[in-house]
Amino acid sequence: MRSVQVESVQQHSAAGAVAAKALLLALVLVTVGCQPFNSPRAVVDRFIEAHYIAINLKSSERWCTGLALDKLHKEEALTRGQVIDEETRKPTIHYKLQQERDGPNRVMYLFLATIDVPDGGSFDKKWMITARKEGETWKVSNYSEYD
Repeated sequence: MRSVQVESVQQHSAAGAVAAKALLLALVLVTVGCQPFNSPRAVVDRFIEAHYIAINLKSSERWCTGLALDKLHKEEALTRGQVIDEETRKPTIHYKLQQERDGPNRVMYLFLATIDVPDGGSFDKKWMITARKEGETWKVSNYSEYD
């Protein structure tokens, strides 16, 4: 009888752990889902993910317009022939919002990024990224980096 009780307790514990994980996943999905896909911040975060974290300039283009798109094309020309893939050692990047300025159809964000280079130390950069609304779509219209 004891072994049955122990099994029952273990089954309840395992079921509880699965339920807790499912609840946590649901909360994460709801939280992420609260930010509209086409908000200025969502577009800027996707740009940061593609440009700075994945180092995929081509993928960054879809989030850009105007001067930002021109800058990307220049970066692509400068890095032509440099292969960046899964084998490339990429830095670990952490960033946080320092300042936000809203305007009509335009939002400017200032981020502080800490870049950790494998076997190369770490350093900080400031990113100023501007998003503007074109019709119903938000796009990154400019970006700059500062020490």
